Amino acid sequence: MNDYCFFFWFDCMSENWQSERRNDPYYRKAKKECYRSRASYKLKQLDKRFKLIKQGCSVVDLGAAPGGWSQVALEKVGEEGKVIGVDLNKIKPFKEKNFYSVVGDFTKIEIQDKIMEVLGGKARVLISDASPKLSGIKNLDQLRSIDLTNVVIEIADDILEDKGNLAMKVFQGAEYKKMLVDLKKKFRQVKTTKPPSSRKKSSEMYVVGLGFKSSEK
Repeated sequence: MNDYCFFFWFDCMSENWQSERRNDPYYRKAKKECYRSRASYKLKQLDKRFKLIKQGCSVVDLGAAPGGWSQVALEKVGEEGKVIGVDLNKIKPFKEKNFYSVVGDFTKIEIQDKIMEVLGGKARVLISDASPKLSGIKNLDQLRSIDLTNVVIEIADDILEDKGNLAMKVFQGAEYKKMLVDLKKKFRQVKTTKPPSSRKKSSEMYVVGLGFKSSEK
């Protein structure tokens, strides 16, 4: 592909993406209702179905930027709760004083230690809409996804309080079933779902763990 063809293809793809986004009902809804991301509705729908987040609880949001899920979590926990958003990119502050931002790679031990420091105890809910950096190679991307998922589960082991809840994005692949089997040993209930706001063409799924079985009761 010569340079002219590449840039023509790139411009077409960019134009199509912009057009698709403008026509997306959840994108328009997010703009109208002042949410930072259409992804906010994924968490709203998950929470409505599974009652993940209650007023006054502590929530850790992994891969939080630009803050769509943290925004919903702040609405749910109220003034007495706490929301910690973790991302490689800095998250624009919210007006709420009970939001805390941790900038860094949550797969790194030093960032996990920072989360624990800011949390100052245990979290009631762990949420993650994070995706790995995709290569376009299906098998490789599935492996990267499951690696990221396993890190989220490891963090849940460390920070979730007994009977706490988990909601995270996953992509199906060779290790998907094994991950679910392992997760069922850690939670009283494990559910898989695809909320209505998740794009139909996307291979993403969401796993919800309810009632964490903490070893520190």
